Amino acid sequence: MLERLTDRLLEAPIAPSFSRLGVQARARVENWRSLATYDLSGRTIALTGATSGLGLAAAHRLADLGATLIVIGRNPERTATTCSSLANPTGAQHTSAIANLSDLDSVRSLADTIIEHHPGLDTVIHNAGALLNERQTNQAGIEVTVAAQVVAPFLLTARLLPTLQQNHPARVLTMSSGGMYTSGLTVSGLQMGDDYRGAEQYARAKRAQVTLNEEWARRAEASGVVFHSLHPGWADTPGVEDSLPRFYRYCKPILRTPTQGSDTLVWLTADDTALGHNGLFWHDRHPRAIHRLPATRRRDTPQRRQELWDWCVATAGIDPFDGATT
Repeated sequence: MLERLTDRLLEAPIAPSFSRLGVQARARVENWRSLATYDLSGRTIALTGATSGLGLAAAHRLADLGATLIVIGRNPERTATTCSSLANPTGAQHTSAIANLSDLDSVRSLADTIIEHHPGLDTVIHNAGALLNERQTNQAGIEVTVAAQVVAPFLLTARLLPTLQQNHPARVLTMSSGGMYTSGLTVSGLQMGDDYRGAEQYARAKRAQVTLNEEWARRAEASGVVFHSLHPGWADTPGVEDSLPRFYRYCKPILRTPTQGSDTLVWLTADDTALGHNGLFWHDRHPRAIHRLPATRRRDTPQRRQELWDWCVATAGIDPFDGATT
């Protein structure tokens, strides 16, 4: 009862829950199992956005637990450096893979590489994400935030799903953001135009991620693969410092460390709790509602969810459940 009460008191107002206080209080009151007690030897994990911030912290923790990592990054030098810095207590052979997630051809090449060289893959972690203050598009004309954080994870998951099914029970985890609470589900407005605002575009993409996580879980229910999304709270990362300088300046004293921010991601990767559920949205080792505001809840309709799924199928050029590609 004390644990439930503490969690509810922290969760009701945003700041205590998302800040360093939230993770410290919950870990202490709930007596969280130490991540150091897990053994991930024999596990093969693909991790995007692994060269800085939350992804880098997660990569080191997962490697320390004995997992074999596919370190995915955009910059060859930084990705190679990250890969070589990881521990290998079980003799795991970590590998690096280069991909520009905003370029769908690059994502397809990444999938081909993983399928060919890592047949034991059992976990995919979609962690890469950036908040851009100026609108950019890729070669296909897709807004870069949406391309990298919505279409690319959809495409990569669809291509890797057969491999994951062969290695069930398997997991697909998506690092979202609490910022998505401010934005409702939209398909026609998913890519902002002249009204572009970086934080709002990011929130719309993150809302789409969380929705797609639930759709994957529902549509692939019998696949042996579970799908979960999560948000890390407010963490002290280079991305936050660069893209939200005012927020970073005022909130720095209460921001979580990258290790604290990545705790639930590593826990969902390691703990069997994740296998007993599907399609949930997590924060600090608890499943959370995906809506806090009535306005966003009203916009989350079955029709709009179907539109989002159909748009991803058309844009990614692959239907994960009939094998069709375009």
